[in-house]
Amino acid sequence: MTACRYTVVDVFTANRLQGNALAVVHDADGISDAVMHAFAREVRLSETSFLQSATVPDADYRNRIWMMGGEIPFAGHPSLGAAAAVARVQAETSITYVQETVAGCQPIDVEVDDQLAHVSMLQEPAEFGPELDPGEVLGTLGLDVDDAHPELPCQVVSTGLPHVIAPVRDASSLGRVWPDYDRIAQLAAPHGCVVVYLAHVEPEAGTARARSFARSAETGEDPATGSAAGPLAAYIAQRTGALKLEIAQGIEIGRGSRLCTEVEGDRVRVGGDVVVVVDGTVFLDT
Repeated sequence: MTACRYTVVDVFTANRLQGNALAVVHDADGISDAVMHAFAREVRLSETSFLQSATVPDADYRNRIWMMGGEIPFAGHPSLGAAAAVARVQAETSITYVQETVAGCQPIDVEVDDQLAHVSMLQEPAEFGPELDPGEVLGTLGLDVDDAHPELPCQVVSTGLPHVIAPVRDASSLGRVWPDYDRIAQLAAPHGCVVVYLAHVEPEAGTARARSFARSAETGEDPATGSAAGPLAAYIAQRTGALKLEIAQGIEIGRGSRLCTEVEGDRVRVGGDVVVVVDGTVFLDT
């Protein structure tokens, strides 16, 4: 049995019980993959981070990120939330960490004020995949081709993790969603995508409203998806020239979140607030 420090934070919000919750298990070098997966299923959050010693010279720690369905190579809110949790444990007030993930190494800036932190990270350079049929994409969410944005096609985009970016012409479409998770999985899985990211964007104002739907009903709707905010920002920058977006997400499910993005060269910086909810010890059989 191993006793590990355990932190739960809410990410992309300054208010507890809003944003996207993350469980962080510190000092997890001795924890097996099977136990990590089992614990992620135990806490039943969208993701759980296990922090281990880095295996590459330039990183401060390794972030193993698990969904209930298994490990994923990269994610946004686990990256920011884990960095805030590490800074709190190390009593840092202003620091830049480099985390190691399967997707690479990402620098993360942390500013801590008691139990609240502001965290931002540079995600991986954008990779633009295929454009997808808008009727097929929006059909997975109970919408139709008339809801699609006429100038912004549905497309697979990654800044560390591929997602289906699905822009709509009118914000009211976000309130008429009825997800079919089997169809979402059939659409997303062949492209390696984790979510369909439905978004209404106003590039001139630098704002967007988004909803995020995973490939299984077990995971369901994500209240704040940093790894999709980066692709959306890169996509909008490429197609409209707008370099900043403030994204509101999670409103419809009572977990209001604010994700701030800015394009810097070939990367997107994604940031937001992080607040501590739980700090304690977890006991795991290794």
